[in-house]
Amino acid sequence: MTTIARTDTLTRDALTVLQPGFVGTTAPDWLLRRIGEGLTSVGLFGRNIATESQLASLTAQLRAEGDDVLVAIDEEGGDVTRLEVRTGSSFPGNLALGSVDDTDLTRAVAHELGRRLAACGVDLNWAPSADVNSNPGNPVIGVRSFGADPHLVARHTAAYIEGLQSAGVAACTKHFPGHGDTAVDSHHALPRIDVDLDTLHARELVPFRAAIAAGSKSVMSAHILLPALDPTRPATLSPRVLTGLLREELGYDGLIVTDAVEMQAIASTYGIERGSVLAIAAGADALCVGGGLADEDTVLRLRDALVAAVRAGELPESRLADAAARVRALASWTRQARGDVAGPGAETQEGTAPGIGIGIGTGTGIGLVAARRALRVTGAVVPLSSPPYVAAFTPVANIAVGDETPWGVAAELSGLLPGTATGTYGPSADPAAVLAAAGSRRIVAVVRDEHRHPWMSAALDALLASRPDTVVIEMGVPQAVARGSAHIATHGAARVCGRAAAEALLPTPPLP
Repeated sequence: MTTIARTDTLTRDALTVLQPGFVGTTAPDWLLRRIGEGLTSVGLFGRNIATESQLASLTAQLRAEGDDVLVAIDEEGGDVTRLEVRTGSSFPGNLALGSVDDTDLTRAVAHELGRRLAACGVDLNWAPSADVNSNPGNPVIGVRSFGADPHLVARHTAAYIEGLQSAGVAACTKHFPGHGDTAVDSHHALPRIDVDLDTLHARELVPFRAAIAAGSKSVMSAHILLPALDPTRPATLSPRVLTGLLREELGYDGLIVTDAVEMQAIASTYGIERGSVLAIAAGADALCVGGGLADEDTVLRLRDALVAAVRAGELPESRLADAAARVRALASWTRQARGDVAGPGAETQEGTAPGIGIGIGTGTGIGLVAARRALRVTGAVVPLSSPPYVAAFTPVANIAVGDETPWGVAAELSGLLPGTATGTYGPSADPAAVLAAAGSRRIVAVVRDEHRHPWMSAALDALLASRPDTVVIEMGVPQAVARGSAHIATHGAARVCGRAAAEALLPTPPLP
């Protein structure tokens, strides 16, 4: 490890471009020391958050070391939540908002989410996803996208950015130049998108143009290979993509952030040190790391790799300095935005003040309003007259969503109809076991992306053959044919989506 003086400008710049994570609900000493040495950004994940008061204390602890610290989080709402990782989100995700197609609603949801983030001291959100979900088999985007129509995605991306940033939280539009047409999850391997430039401009880039026009403060790159743009390097490491396309052709002048450099699309191909150097050289300004590698050694490895690359002539010092300057400029904007939002006459929350939103009740709020509007019912719902049996057919969660966040309708139905029973079934599901467990109860079958899981479809086939009165609730992308006595598409698996679906099964839905 290189030993460098604290006052060294090059070292400070190298620390400034990192956006690392850490383990724990308080900041470790090593992180606080690095902030004093120039580290300007910190990324938060579900493992860092227990309660709203704890989160507010944590962000205050970070800012005590430097008022300009950018506190970032991956809080998309919907299926991808860090604020409410253990309870499920109070907000539906992008597909639900896109299905409603009311940009005022999207703007209001994003503003409320931003307000709650700001109240907890978070000021950079790695959202929204502007990916066009043109491949319905996409294993990692799905309900995180507003939809498959580029222009619908564009208008909701812009509305989301406007709502979020009006609350003083910087948006980070992702995953440039578009992760929607992939069949591979870049957490595991490098996806390849073989489309021509005309398709790219007519589809993938439409929402990013809208995001730039809406003033998105940052853009996150995707670890994907697009041979039409660069046949050898993934977008995160490609000067043609980040500098040529995003900066020069599209005219974007804000902060460019990489997706996590420890994802296998980069780590298993280039290694995180080499990948980080190539990303900054290509035009990225900040390196996201810490979802998987969340320790001091990782930070020092990346810092020293950048310093060594400059000293070896592999990375222009001016490029690193420019990247660090962009990070500091965004940190300055967020500090000013915090002051503006919390200024005279502004609505503020601190600590455990009501409405911060971690564990907020599902009966109120714009999130539940949006979730209710996003429901699509095929067939006629015969209301439940007694507690049902909920059979949840559960696929393996992708890394972005994680397996810690609960989903489904059983918990919500249990609250509305005490005595509701439930069972969880995976790829080896035996329909006979479901029928035996249900007994005489009405069955509510809950699925998630049925179209991507043949085992799920087969289980439903058998279940419906024996019990045609079964209600089917699809909480993923509703690509499969609607079936069941009634089919309810929620367009996402957030807690409020489960609540809205449960309400739809009652004889008399609760009042708004």
